[in-house]
Formats: sequence, C-alpha cells, structure tokens
Amino acid sequence: MGGLLKELLLEDKVLIHFDFMNGFFDINKSIVVTWGVIAVLTLVLLWLTSNMKVHNISNKQLVAEFIVDGLRGITGGMLGEEGYMYRDFMAVVLVFIGASNLVGLVGQVPATMDLNVTAGLALMSIILVEAAGIHHKGFGKWLKSFSKPMAVVTPMNILELAIRPLSLCMRLFGNVIGATVIMELLKMAVPVIVPAAFSVYFDIFDGLIQAYVFVFLTSLYIKEAIE
Repeated sequence: MGGLLKELLLEDKVLIHFDFMNGFFDINKSIVVTWGVIAVLTLVLLWLTSNMKVHNISNKQLVAEFIVDGLRGITGGMLGEEGYMYRDFMAVVLVFIGASNLVGLVGQVPATMDLNVTAGLALMSIILVEAAGIHHKGFGKWLKSFSKPMAVVTPMNILELAIRPLSLCMRLFGNVIGATVIMELLKMAVPVIVPAAFSVYFDIFDGLIQAYVFVFLTSLYIKEAIE
C-alpha cells in the first residue's frame, strides 16, 4: 500500500522537459491534461452553440439550453438570490472539475491528482469569495466582519482565510487520490470485471460528487461572505 501511494505521488510528473534554468519551464502532465480538458470542453461548447436561433430551434440547441438551465439551477440553488450573479462562474468550475475527474475513464491521470491544480482551484475560489464580500459589503464593512460577533474572535476569522482554501484543496486532492489508490489495488487483487464495475463508482460517481462538493462549499462561503 505504501509503495503504491509513493509511486502515485512521486512518479515523474514532467511531460515536456526544457533543459534550461534547472527545469524552471518544464510542463507537467497535469497541465497538459488540463489543457486537453479545456480544449475538449471548448470544442463541445462551440459545436453546441453554433447556428443558434430564436425560432425553430434544433435538437442540438435544445440540448445546449437544457444543460445551461440545469447547471444554472444547480449553482443558483446553492448560492441563493443574493449570490445569483455568480452562478455561471460556479457552473464553469463544476463542469471543469467534473470533466477533469472523469479523464481516468480514458486512461489518463486526473489533473486533480496534482496538488498544484487543486491548490490553484482552491485559491481562485477563495479570492472570489472575498471579492464577493468586498463587492456586496464595501471594503470597510468587509474588514469589520472579521471582528464579528466579537473582537476577540478576530484572529480566528483571519486564520480562516488560510484554512478555507487549504480545506478545499486537500479535500479534493485527498478524495481523488484515494479513489485512484483503491482502483489500483483492485486491479492488482481481482480479475478485470470487478475493477470495471467499481470504476462506475470511483471514476464516474465519486468524481462528479467531488466536483459538486467543491462547488457547494465555495457557494456556501460566498453566501456567508455577502450576508
């Protein structure tokens, strides 16, 4: 078990190496997978949104509108009325993380197994949370919110700024790598049919659940920040 985890975490993550400045410009596998996910999603979106009409819409446009309405319904329900303006951004994050977690189905290592990727997503989310708080409350009230409900808890509220992104980052990273370890152990221990069955849960259901949890917690933080 320890050897498997070490192999997963410490394997050579560099895909493209530049022999310059001690590898400062090296490109990791997770970056390339991320580019691939973005490229595929972009192509799908361009195809779904091409030749859109107001009347006599095609089945393709109907599917596109159904997806958009569904995603807006999910994220809008999490954010509530006051945070409704952030629903499209959170929908994009939901789709991106979900798609990144599903690349294991095509034999690729999910980009979210790289701590740098999950840390970047978490940092981006927390910046949005605090920006939303400043936008809705104003800078002065946002600063004062750190001393609520009483001044003595101010250090704890400030510390929470660091705890929240760390929590988001490690939760997503830990669950994705945990699912990968379990799948690798199953492939070693039992015939092919059993891992294929468990793949439905760990590669599909669990990957989508982790995307939902990440967006749900970020939405919860936004709601708290703008109250």
